[in-house]
Amino acid sequence: MLDQLIKLVEQNAGDAIVNNPAIPNQFNNDAIQEVAQQIFTGLQGQVQQGNLQQVVGMFKGSSGSSLTSNPMVAQIISSVAGNFAAKFGVSPQLAQQVVSGLVPQVMNQFVNKTNDPNDGDFDLQDMMRNFSGNSGLDIGDLLGQFSGGKTGGLGNVLGKLFR
Repeated sequence: MLDQLIKLVEQNAGDAIVNNPAIPNQFNNDAIQEVAQQIFTGLQGQVQQGNLQQVVGMFKGSSGSSLTSNPMVAQIISSVAGNFAAKFGVSPQLAQQVVSGLVPQVMNQFVNKTNDPNDGDFDLQDMMRNFSGNSGLDIGDLLGQFSGGKTGGLGNVLGKLFR
């Protein structure tokens, strides 16, 4: 899944990274991979902190707000910007500017691809298994909450997550 996320960042990194004169060209590939890795790590951290419902809600579009105002996305942006500035020798302000434009774009496409039944590369069930490290995780009950279906309860889902 990280490979697909790297591809999404590559597709959106044109002006933010590749064509940005403040970022030396020899850092382009590393910068793209760093952004993708930090997005993955940020989402993984949210799931491992017990925010499974919020992460699934963001991917199912039930958060009720845009991704730019989502606290999880804001936290990812902050983390990516800090790492970006430290690793690539750009100012914190430039890093924030680059990341603030790029991460929401990538996250929006990430969410759209996850919800596209014709795109098998981004399966929400597989993503949550990757983020949680639990290969037996079944988020069907939780997904039912977002589709109006009957659920077995969030407690059942969280209990499966942390076995």
